[in-house]
Amino acid sequence: MKGLIKGKQALSLSAILGILMVISACAPREPVSSTPAPSQPASSSLPARPSGTGPTLTGKITVSGAWALYPMMVKWAEEFQRTNPGVKIDVSAGGAGKGMADALSGLADIGMVSREVYPVEIDKGAFYVPSVIDAVVAVASAGNPFKDDILARGIGRQAFTGIWINRNVANWRDVFPGAKASGKTDIHVYTRSDAAGAPETWAKYLGAKQEDLLGTGVYGDPGLAEAVRRDPLGIGFNNISYAYDIRSGKQVDGLVAIPIDVNENGKIDPEEAVYGSLDDITQAIAKGVYPSPPARELNLVTLREFKGVTREFIKWILTEGQKYAPEAGYIPLSQARVDSQLPKLR
Repeated sequence: MKGLIKGKQALSLSAILGILMVISACAPREPVSSTPAPSQPASSSLPARPSGTGPTLTGKITVSGAWALYPMMVKWAEEFQRTNPGVKIDVSAGGAGKGMADALSGLADIGMVSREVYPVEIDKGAFYVPSVIDAVVAVASAGNPFKDDILARGIGRQAFTGIWINRNVANWRDVFPGAKASGKTDIHVYTRSDAAGAPETWAKYLGAKQEDLLGTGVYGDPGLAEAVRRDPLGIGFNNISYAYDIRSGKQVDGLVAIPIDVNENGKIDPEEAVYGSLDDITQAIAKGVYPSPPARELNLVTLREFKGVTREFIKWILTEGQKYAPEAGYIPLSQARVDSQLPKLR
């Protein structure tokens, strides 16, 4: 009897299993996906996707070049990746010269170039669009014994040329005759050692080229700012994003942005006093009050044409990305300028 019961139990379980297999085979199957549905964001804290980018946008973008554009590009990369998690953007700085070389050689998808693009580079295949506007400013140490004179009287283009090009202005007393100061007052001149947009732009303002600039060469924007900050008699130049603190909007601790005496009248007039804060200088650049050069557009360069996910990123920069420029210390392009560039990306 016990054996018969066991046999019936086995037969019953077998039948049940068979029935379950039939039911399973007939049941509809849901598709398997490793990504969330378009209507369900990966994170509720993330903003909606920007227009022009699909939910499956993926790929890697390498960016190289100008120190001037580096802080802005880092911000753009963060925001773009936030709404396009399938895209990875690597950003590195090394000067405009490196950005151009990397773009033309194909080592970078985007080269950051903080100067004009030369005809010879265009002949080699350089294709570019402007991205934002900023400027180069002359800087001195906050410990400079002539600090009060610098702020009240500024320095004109002629004196700057004498300091960096002709070298016939070698003493701070030559810049500010009659100023009260003791001890050594010779000017310690600094420039950039790397091929970059800032020295090229500053030299252009002085009617020269980067190779014409005299002084002790220092690598990179951060390096030059630090060299001047540590030297009470030093003078140099920086992109505004390295002369001003983005978070506080004030001039970098230990540095003084040297006002340009545009009309060469020996004093800083109210309309020339635009250096107190990052907001002041960027507004002056936007209104054309600050000279151009050293104000200028910052360019994004590639070989022949922007393609694929890189092109989508550039389109985003020229449209939605412009709103991030002010908070990063840059000036957005005008709408007319943007409209003139977008057709190049079709």
